[in-house]
Amino acid sequence: MDTPLTVQRLYEDLSKRLSLEWIAGQNGAHRSFASPATAPTAPSLVGHFNLIHANQAQVLGRPELDYLARLRKNSYKDACEQLFKSGSVAIFITDGEEPPERFRELAEHYALPVLRTVLTSNELINHLRYYFAHKLAERVHLHGVFLEVLSTGVLLTGDSGVGKSELALELITRGHRLIADDAPEFARIAPDVINGTCPPLLQDFLEVRGLGVLNIRAMYGDSVIKAGKYLRLIVHLKRYDPTREETPTDRLQHRQKTRNVLGVEIPEFTLPVAPGRNLAVLVEAAVRNHLLRLNGYNAAEDLAARQRRALN
Repeated sequence: MDTPLTVQRLYEDLSKRLSLEWIAGQNGAHRSFASPATAPTAPSLVGHFNLIHANQAQVLGRPELDYLARLRKNSYKDACEQLFKSGSVAIFITDGEEPPERFRELAEHYALPVLRTVLTSNELINHLRYYFAHKLAERVHLHGVFLEVLSTGVLLTGDSGVGKSELALELITRGHRLIADDAPEFARIAPDVINGTCPPLLQDFLEVRGLGVLNIRAMYGDSVIKAGKYLRLIVHLKRYDPTREETPTDRLQHRQKTRNVLGVEIPEFTLPVAPGRNLAVLVEAAVRNHLLRLNGYNAAEDLAARQRRALN
């Protein structure tokens, strides 16, 4: 992450969607959330009210508030003190409940934000988990052009000048969509999911040798731009080397390679670049073949099976 994920930033991002109301503790707006993946000692990001293993975002609904209200005076005072001294980043009151006056006093004293929403506790936790998964995910920038081809996230890679941007432009004219050029940003938002987006500075732009920087949205319309996509396939462009002879095995059954991106193995195809080759058609074919493999079909194995049946 480039900037810390503070309570203030979370409130600005989610206040309308989650109907958040800042009740108290505005002087703690600078408090920031930490990902357990990058800070192993950090507590869990979000969860129901817990005084033993405090969450960074403590969620209290009607049952938790009723529980506190039933405590004896000293126990209630101690529980409230422990809640606000536990190291949490923010406290969320759900179900539209009115927080106790003691919460307001402690929020101001400890500079701990208290926010309220009409959502239930489970609904709020689901929203916050999704939000944290995206905002606090491990991130990396990769050199290449990221596109949506046949509803599949495809990253074009290769040496500088090999023709990535020209190929991307041709794919766009064939109805596919641009996500990011030059430096797409990838984040691991789940154990096996890499999400790719475009840095705001590069949004809508594609740099093509001989033409300079092009605004793809202005040229072709909003429909050719995609905000983000899961990375499913990498197509590596490599200049054709006539001195390297492919074996029959290489020609019949292309060996499946993978590339590790943030701990996730992503399938990678290498396409030789040579005059006369229609790379846009080849990329589309590579994507279609990849989708068939995901469904369990391998053309080379099918051909080999036919040959065995013919010989028998």
